[in-house]
Amino acid sequence: MVSLAGSAVTCVALPVLVYELSGSPFLTALVATFEALPYLLFGLVAGALADRMDRRLVMVAADLGSAAVLGSVPVAAWLGALSVPHVLGAAFLSATFFVFFDAANFGAVPSLVGRERIPAANSAIWSAGTLVEIAVPAAAGAMLAVLSAPNLLLIDAVTFVASALLVRAIARPLSDPRRRETRARGIGTLAGEVREGLHFLWAQPTVRAMTIVGAGQSLAGGAFVGQMVVWAERRLGVVAGDWRLGALFSAWGVGALLATAMMPRLVARAGAARVTLIGLPFSAVLGVSTALAPNWAAGAALLAGWGIAYMLVVVNSITYRQQVTPEPLMSRVNTSGRMLSFGLGYPLGAVLAGAVAELAGPVGGMLAGTAVLVVAAAYAWKSPLRTAASPRLTT
Repeated sequence: MVSLAGSAVTCVALPVLVYELSGSPFLTALVATFEALPYLLFGLVAGALADRMDRRLVMVAADLGSAAVLGSVPVAAWLGALSVPHVLGAAFLSATFFVFFDAANFGAVPSLVGRERIPAANSAIWSAGTLVEIAVPAAAGAMLAVLSAPNLLLIDAVTFVASALLVRAIARPLSDPRRRETRARGIGTLAGEVREGLHFLWAQPTVRAMTIVGAGQSLAGGAFVGQMVVWAERRLGVVAGDWRLGALFSAWGVGALLATAMMPRLVARAGAARVTLIGLPFSAVLGVSTALAPNWAAGAALLAGWGIAYMLVVVNSITYRQQVTPEPLMSRVNTSGRMLSFGLGYPLGAVLAGAVAELAGPVGGMLAGTAVLVVAAAYAWKSPLRTAASPRLTT
């Protein structure tokens, strides 16, 4: 939560900084692309290494690496040497460290709470994180009126150091000691371990289907995030330094908070497959409606509604994978799924929206991304999700 608070500041500050330096919708969209691309490039290797290594060590090292990278941006600004390539490079490297942190985290949570508590644990984690994402972006939007965007990134660097210290202080093991001993004896090459995780993900029909629709969902998310700052200014008349920019980012968080609070009960009643099937059409309709919002108040309200449908699908998919995946494969399978959805869909959405926005404006770019959700919803209703039962826990 500490590190997420800093990252929520960066989520606002980075696109604002690139837009101030370049004035380009396409370069601004590249922030979202560079933040997601590392998952596509390194997700498989990160998952295999997190299953092989001490997850606590991976998480601490990743936090410290992110702190160093983001801290370089305000230093360059103070020296008068900051450039768009530097900012995009910082976004890419920080996101690369996050891939390794996230891979270890996927396996750490089930090790801490046990499989039967994964839905409740994920709900608690995502709810607490969403509370941070509601409050902090609004504060960050207001702080831009008195602090420069590079100086705001220093906050994130400090929170990553604090996160590393807190993860290091967790008393209980974050990996199964028996699994670490097996890997220490060198059973299986890294490439073979990667293939093992991919095979499990693709051989499970419902997991495969959720991963495919997750890619469509992430593509729409990348399109929106990549054009958020430009859309707010050109469509809604909300510029950097206006408190309403932070309110727009926070509105999404309100919807996400409601989604994470609802998710365990909905999954218990309807099953993971039905939650995805129902959530996707709502996500498509609300995504299109948000892009066409006539003013900032309507945009904020629609963003909150879209956040509910969007996050229900995302958190439900992650929880489902964690429930059905054996512990020795936990990091590999979940980072593979995240790579194919977030790592592939998110940067594609940002690039697609940025390219379309150069010709048709930010609304056109957002609509191009959300149109994919219609296809994803149609696929889901034709996929094994339609007849799937609730998952049985794997031992």
